[in-house]
Amino acid sequence: MAELLRLEGLAAGYGDAVVLHDLSLSLGAGKALAVLGRNGMGKTTLVTTLIGATRVHRGRIWLNGADITRMPSHRRAAAGIGWVPQERDIFPSLTVEENITAVACPGPWTAARVFTLFPRLDERRRNFGNQLSGGEQQMLAIGRALTLNPALLLLDEPLEGLAPIIAQELLAAIREMISASSLAVLLVEQHARQILPLTDEAIVLERGRIVHHGPSAELAAEPERIERWLGVASAAR
Repeated sequence: MAELLRLEGLAAGYGDAVVLHDLSLSLGAGKALAVLGRNGMGKTTLVTTLIGATRVHRGRIWLNGADITRMPSHRRAAAGIGWVPQERDIFPSLTVEENITAVACPGPWTAARVFTLFPRLDERRRNFGNQLSGGEQQMLAIGRALTLNPALLLLDEPLEGLAPIIAQELLAAIREMISASSLAVLLVEQHARQILPLTDEAIVLERGRIVHHGPSAELAAEPERIERWLGVASAAR
């Protein structure tokens, strides 16, 4: 697969505060990258930097060979970056179907395909966004982002606060989404064991620096390293 995203020597943060230090990585089209680390280590800052919501102090970001380092957020979205934030940000006064179709762009991900991926949403297509459970709202946020038909989808802590049975349902849908399309996915999580099987490669962030980068399968086979970087609870979950 051709290279879709590349970061080179990236340092970024908020105002004069630098949170990310000298990040370099690449992600191919159709590939999935797990971004792991404890709270406060820079995972969300990496996502918000990719969407253009932080200050870049040094380094460059390329998407599909184009330098987007100074590109405003709305142009990055048009260039093919989709984002599902931790807060989900669905439209509470619109129905499920209206949420999905309101911002849809032409491409392989249609409302019908989203309803196939998330049968719960199909059952609730006439419910308003504020009538859904937390897990259903997360599915809706992902489904809405998919109908934008991005080249790169950023998922920020998609399992946060979900009941185990709903988390497993969502993980199964994400696995299918990754395997059934050419979409590249950057998946931010704390719970390594749940997302490493879904991804091709993984990075671990500590204090805004990459302390590990390699195949997800290799990291999954080394629980002691996961425990050292992420903590016992994350390793066991």
